[in-house]
Amino acid sequence: MAASEPPSCSVPAMRVGISIPHLDSGSFDGPGAKAYLARAEQLGFESGWVVEQAIGPTPLIAPLEMLAYAAACTERLRLGVAVLVSSLHDPLQLANAITAVDRLSHGRLEVGVSPGGGFRQFSAFGVEKETFVGRFTEGLRLMKAVWSDEPRITFHGRFRQLDDLPIQPKPVQRPHPPIWFGGSAPAALARAVRLGDGFLGAGSTTTAAFAQQVGIVKRELEDQGGDPATFMIGKRVYLAVDDDADRARSRVADGLRRIYAEMPGIQDVPVCGTTDDVVRGLRDVINAGAEMILLNPLGAYVAEDREQMERLAADVVPQLD
Repeated sequence: MAASEPPSCSVPAMRVGISIPHLDSGSFDGPGAKAYLARAEQLGFESGWVVEQAIGPTPLIAPLEMLAYAAACTERLRLGVAVLVSSLHDPLQLANAITAVDRLSHGRLEVGVSPGGGFRQFSAFGVEKETFVGRFTEGLRLMKAVWSDEPRITFHGRFRQLDDLPIQPKPVQRPHPPIWFGGSAPAALARAVRLGDGFLGAGSTTTAAFAQQVGIVKRELEDQGGDPATFMIGKRVYLAVDDDADRARSRVADGLRRIYAEMPGIQDVPVCGTTDDVVRGLRDVINAGAEMILLNPLGAYVAEDREQMERLAADVVPQLD
């Protein structure tokens, strides 16, 4: 390491991810993004994550495209998106895009999926609101078929008919990249256990609500005969750390307004304050059942998130052992 580089910090054995800034407010900060990704990897974060917003006011670079960029800037950092509302995507095209990023990253991709809620603009995507859950489950089955070892795919479903189609290439990770599920309703959590490899609690969910969801997931694992040792449980955590607790609260509140406007209850979800406050809040998340925590600062610029990432790695993460 060059003498001018800041020191590396040790990240504990539990999985700790960091969000990847992909706001594009006027022009994309390529040098800032590259430096952020390189430093996240140097600090020892296990993974870096983006989000999806196909329709909305926040100017975000599309997630899989951003992860393809991130793959070229990193060597070891696992790359995740949480979550893709896959009911709004063509499953063949989405499967192909996921395969591409998995191959470009040499098998470092993780994919979160969700059917979306009733508030989504389904008609803008040619999807009938009454069918979005069915499209989601069938689409996931089709994507898994596409990722299988079979060189030619035959699939007969309600929405798609494929007969002996050649589909190449296949993902590096077999049988496919890890599939995380979002969701909060009991039926969604049961679906996560039935069809997915893990459950990722939303950043907009309080720690208390996440603990209740984990309880449902664990009951479903028992009822469905799943293996708790291989089914992952994680949580996105919106946060800000500052020596001035009031300044931390103000910073995270501004970031949440950019994403959620005045969504009722959103002020109750972040972990923020001094180092001790944030360590205590994250330990609560871990005690609620998180085996992976996705740390999500909410800066308006890459430099703000970079400063938070450095502070988290130096002062907070080492205390989570």
